[in-house]
Amino acid sequence: MVGLFVIVGLAALGYLSLQVGGLSWNAPGGLVIYARFDEIGGLKVRAPVVIAGVKVGQVTDVRLDDTLRARVTLDVDPTVEIPADSSAAIRTSGVLGDQFVAIEPGADTRRLGAGEELMYTQSALSLERVIGRFVTGENEEDGQ
Repeated sequence: MVGLFVIVGLAALGYLSLQVGGLSWNAPGGLVIYARFDEIGGLKVRAPVVIAGVKVGQVTDVRLDDTLRARVTLDVDPTVEIPADSSAAIRTSGVLGDQFVAIEPGADTRRLGAGEELMYTQSALSLERVIGRFVTGENEEDGQ
């Protein structure tokens, strides 16, 4: 009985470790779409992709493209139909929390297919840049 209890306890600990670490038994294989950002901040591979606060996928790759912009690969649940005019934004959970990609659905009747790209994106907010603008009194509208 003690051996069985130890095995069940180790299995539960292993499952909990996978859940906390954001890993999954399921291999990626959903709808792969792309988004390009000027600034990704601390966005990492395995960051969640959410629509209306519900996790629908994860980031599977982050790399620079030919134009020196960040190209983010998103693996999304294939049952979720994302309108072609949707937008993606990098958001932060909490004040100093992890970053994730939030998709805001559009109104287009055409849906994104595998390998397509989200055209409208909003980069991560750089706290250092915001503080620098506040301290120096710079304004984006002034072109400074």
